[in-house]
Amino acid sequence: MQLREDYPGAPLARHAIAFVLAGGRGSRLMELTDRRAKPAVPFGGKARIIDFALSNALNSGIRRIAVATQYKAHSLIRHMQRGWTFLRAERNESFDILPASQRTAEGNWYLGTADALYQNIDIIADMDPRFIVVLAGDHIYKMDYERMLQQHVAAGADVTVCCIAVPRQEARSFGVMQVDAEDRIIDFIEKPADPPAIPGRPDHALASMGIYVFEAGFLFDQLRRDAADPHSSHDFGRDVIPYIVRHGKAVAHHFARSCVRSSAETEPYWRDVGTIDAYWEANMDLTAVVPALDIYDQSWPIWTHAEISPPAKFVHDEAGRRGQAISSLVAGGCIVSGASVYRSLLFTGVHVHSFSRLEGAVMLPRSSVGRGARLRNVVVDSGVRIPEGLVVGEDPAEDARRFRRTEKGVVLITQSMLNALG
Repeated sequence: MQLREDYPGAPLARHAIAFVLAGGRGSRLMELTDRRAKPAVPFGGKARIIDFALSNALNSGIRRIAVATQYKAHSLIRHMQRGWTFLRAERNESFDILPASQRTAEGNWYLGTADALYQNIDIIADMDPRFIVVLAGDHIYKMDYERMLQQHVAAGADVTVCCIAVPRQEARSFGVMQVDAEDRIIDFIEKPADPPAIPGRPDHALASMGIYVFEAGFLFDQLRRDAADPHSSHDFGRDVIPYIVRHGKAVAHHFARSCVRSSAETEPYWRDVGTIDAYWEANMDLTAVVPALDIYDQSWPIWTHAEISPPAKFVHDEAGRRGQAISSLVAGGCIVSGASVYRSLLFTGVHVHSFSRLEGAVMLPRSSVGRGARLRNVVVDSGVRIPEGLVVGEDPAEDARRFRRTEKGVVLITQSMLNALG
């Protein structure tokens, strides 16, 4: 394979494979992931969470992508088959879906994030990549991986780990690192109970974003070593990265260096939407007049499977029965019939009937709201039928009794919860 040094200025991304880890359940999303993996959860009015990592890879110039799936993967696989199979082998492109299939030992599914790649070493090696960019498939952000690849080569690193400063209390859910003045990682702890603070910033810790760059041959050697270790949990954050920190050269890449921002975005945006509150808040971010994340930036589009649907429709124009949506995102196939929608997201095919009112509602595809219902600060799962006159978001005790209510007051509604009400 021709390398960058043979063609000065050629992008490194063309010699890379993106390996996306998309097998996790995301149990903190509660009933939202009862029937689907976290990366398959709808987001932003028409996309899925995984579309952000995949779009970043494509926009960065990476044309070979592999996705490892495991937990309840049907809807995720169906989405990728419908929206991501345009990459063509005759252009040296590929898109491989790699379900857990007991490839290395009978009875073993993917034992951890590192094992997911180890079980597919033969498939990845056949593609003969120089670099492997390992990605988590469950975060919301825009990033140019080419810039991270360039830093990796310039630093002569064994692994480069993308990182971001987060509040120390939140850092308990991440791998946390400490770095020296040259951004070499000197310590890495997975999900510490007491995360070490960033020097000079006692309330923040430096968290791993689950994005790693390796040279392929080096990574394969590390995966084989890890697979032979009976004491390993075969996880990148718990095992592989800490080992390289101790025995090799691990370098931190700060997200701000490669975050993609339009002129409307003032700060780097990255969200782990792993809880109901975080998921709701990230969707609500998009309803702002100038949103913190610009999904309308055509220079860095978020690709997804675009369903064929009729335009959104708003009907009735009389006092108390006016079809309207304000500070909201409304996808195709939606009908707002004599209802008021404020600061909400209506995914494809949502129907909102007369005299109802939505405020702070995330309505997943093909859900509907009956006449006279009032919903505030809710996430409504796909296909749910909200009955006439239902009121949610006004009585915390009643909401908690009937549905799942978070500490911040966001209410998740599924059809099984409604069915249980009788």
